[in-house]
Amino acid sequence: MSAGAGGPALFVSRKKIAMTKPDGELPPILSRKRLRESSVFDPKALLREARRQKGLAALDVPPVCILDPDGDVVRYLKASGEAHPFPAWPCYHTELHTFELGGESVGIIGYAVGAPFAVLVAEELFACGCRFLLSLTSAGQIVPVGAPPYFVVIERALRDEGTSYHYAAPAEFAEADARLIVSAMDALAREGLRVFAGATWTTDAPFRETEAAIAHARGAGVLAVEMEAAALYAFAWARAAPVLCLAHVTNAMGRGQQDFEKGEAEGTAEALKIMQAIIKAVRSR
Repeated sequence: MSAGAGGPALFVSRKKIAMTKPDGELPPILSRKRLRESSVFDPKALLREARRQKGLAALDVPPVCILDPDGDVVRYLKASGEAHPFPAWPCYHTELHTFELGGESVGIIGYAVGAPFAVLVAEELFACGCRFLLSLTSAGQIVPVGAPPYFVVIERALRDEGTSYHYAAPAEFAEADARLIVSAMDALAREGLRVFAGATWTTDAPFRETEAAIAHARGAGVLAVEMEAAALYAFAWARAAPVLCLAHVTNAMGRGQQDFEKGEAEGTAEALKIMQAIIKAVRSR
């Protein structure tokens, strides 16, 4: 449909875009990457200018920080009066709160959903003094290891997103630091907490989890699908930054009734116990 005189077009015809490449040519997301080359845009420069604009002091964040993409833990802590704003946090996009966990002041940021956002915040946190980052994200069940809800310590993540390829060479999985996995699982076993360890699938497109994609993930032994771990582990490898990702398996992607139930108080009480045990073990290494 063409536009009227002087008016905008209401409909634009959709043209098919060729997705094929000449033999041997990589798609843009995999080509022209110089992984050892420093980025011109540096997180410290961004934070410097944010502090200048906002009139903030250059204060370090707590050594241990948590990413809470769903925001359940942040909401719980704010409602109970346990979380307090960290006014010197210079990020343009998020709020940092602190709370006491196991006698230590811990930072927490909610709603950093998806690989690019999670890694953007992780870069900023480590540039501001973070020494260990935990991510706790909700996830959909792929290979059942129990009846949801339950928790998984993510050992490796299938790289079905874009961010990780800017930090690490192409590979099917991004791996966690094996020492962090051992420390975490030993600590959780000592505390008698029911947590599994295994692989997840990190996707950028949760509403493109097709039967074929699920079958591939299941064939690779993947326990659950989430949106951040592969990118965070690639970032951790590239930056030598201690990062550990947890999945809270809460659903079967809406394919059954009574799905997406997280347990009492959205599972926050159990999540805090799990994170406290892991933090104590990692910090005492």
